[in-house]
Amino acid sequence: MRRLIIAATLATLAACGQEAATTAATSAAIKQREIEEGKKTMERAQEKVGKAMEEMQQRADKDGDK
Repeated sequence: MRRLIIAATLATLAACGQEAATTAATSAAIKQREIEEGKKTMERAQEKVGKAMEEMQQRADKDGDK
């Protein structure tokens, strides 16, 4: 009977460890996706800022020609 209790306890503990490892791996994958999306968003924002600056420069050049 004692061996059965020990075996059941060990099986339960092993399952908990596996669940924790799975949860950690899932969390890491989610964070990685968030980082990648953040980088894409930053790149798009930088492109928009660059285009806006070019447009401002073009307007300034046109106003200077008048």
